[in-house]
Amino acid sequence: MESKDIECCDVEEVHEALLKIVTEKLPEEEVLYNLAELFKVFGDSTRIRILFVLFEAEVCVCDIAKALNMTQSAISHQLRILKQSKLIKNRREGKSVFYSLADDHVRTIIAQGLDHVQEDD
Repeated sequence: MESKDIECCDVEEVHEALLKIVTEKLPEEEVLYNLAELFKVFGDSTRIRILFVLFEAEVCVCDIAKALNMTQSAISHQLRILKQSKLIKNRREGKSVFYSLADDHVRTIIAQGLDHVQEDD
């Protein structure tokens, strides 16, 4: 990616009408903090890989570990983070625990991000 300087105004001029619109629409600080925390969860490639596995099917930890060539312990750690962030859910069936995406929002977030990184400049 090319590094470009950020263009700045030559004079300081506050556009009050625009500023009023922006400040009225700006979410509360706590909401913005929670959103930033959510996006941090997406900042780990292992968690992204797990989510892509869960795009295809509801699977158990054993299947995810095998698909990603990782230990069950490493997968379990990442699943805990994903679950705490409400991105995945699980259900028990006998001795197995199956994981799936929490809802379609998760699929949309990942799909939009993938579209964005695959765009031509």
